[in-house]
Amino acid sequence: MQLAPDIRDYIEAQALRVPFAELERACTAMSAHYRGLGNTAGLNLPAAVKTAAYLVTRFPATHAAAHSVLNEIKHRLGDVEITSLLDLGAGPGCATLAAQGVFPSLKTCSLVESDPVLAGAARDLFPSAAVLARDLRSEADYEAHDLVLASYLLGELSERDRSRVTDRAWRATRVALVIIEPGSTAGFSVVRAARDRLLAAGARMAAPCPAEGPCPIQAPDWCHFAARVERTSLLRRMKHAALGYEDEKFSYVALTRTEVARAQARIIRRPEQRPGLIQLVVCRGASIQGERVTRRKPEAFRSARKAKWGDEWA
Repeated sequence: MQLAPDIRDYIEAQALRVPFAELERACTAMSAHYRGLGNTAGLNLPAAVKTAAYLVTRFPATHAAAHSVLNEIKHRLGDVEITSLLDLGAGPGCATLAAQGVFPSLKTCSLVESDPVLAGAARDLFPSAAVLARDLRSEADYEAHDLVLASYLLGELSERDRSRVTDRAWRATRVALVIIEPGSTAGFSVVRAARDRLLAAGARMAAPCPAEGPCPIQAPDWCHFAARVERTSLLRRMKHAALGYEDEKFSYVALTRTEVARAQARIIRRPEQRPGLIQLVVCRGASIQGERVTRRKPEAFRSARKAKWGDEWA
């Protein structure tokens, strides 16, 4: 997943405003903090430094995860047209950028971000969007939009605030609500709680789950997926990395107002390929199953060879 040249240029311009050594330390701290907690809320960094480090380290990863999820949602929605977007906890607009790429029918984008500096970056990147610097824990409801995104947001809130923000996000949803969190046990726990709360409120499952019943995954296991992210030369320098890519792991749920065609089953682990044999771990809604696909079933074997982690499996 690559960012457009103008977005890359903006990120590099913001990075150049911070001394290299200071930015390098901030990027290292942000990456370590994120791996441990799944968010950046507790980082004690100057605003300009924190924003530059976020743009360098988190913008590409968050954009890639959102793009992967929204492609799946577009497939599930079929011919339903999405013309308006509400991005809650938008940061500089990583998920908004992904939504614009997936849904060319978007006409209205509203971004809500509590950090005024990140909100300023969003205004730079999306001059035609409505960007509101506002505490997401406030009690005021939002205007209804076709698509509502809460990307890497709920995990930064207290359990009580998560429920309130989730409920307000659902009230603002006309078509679909998408919640994305880090692909960790903590991130999955947040997604699972939101899933259960919204299904109980009458929402319909769109993805990734094949069914609307209780999630069959048992602790210490967790459900997550991955999106491959291009590492720019700047990001490689910040991370002292040799590879030109990294994998962003995430958990998500997408719920809709009306029923859509769900996946029959979902591949929830990276397929293991051996000579003449492909092993899959598949969620069928009520249970998690291991499936062995051999050359004895040529059509299934061809499909399994092309299958990726997160794909639908029939």
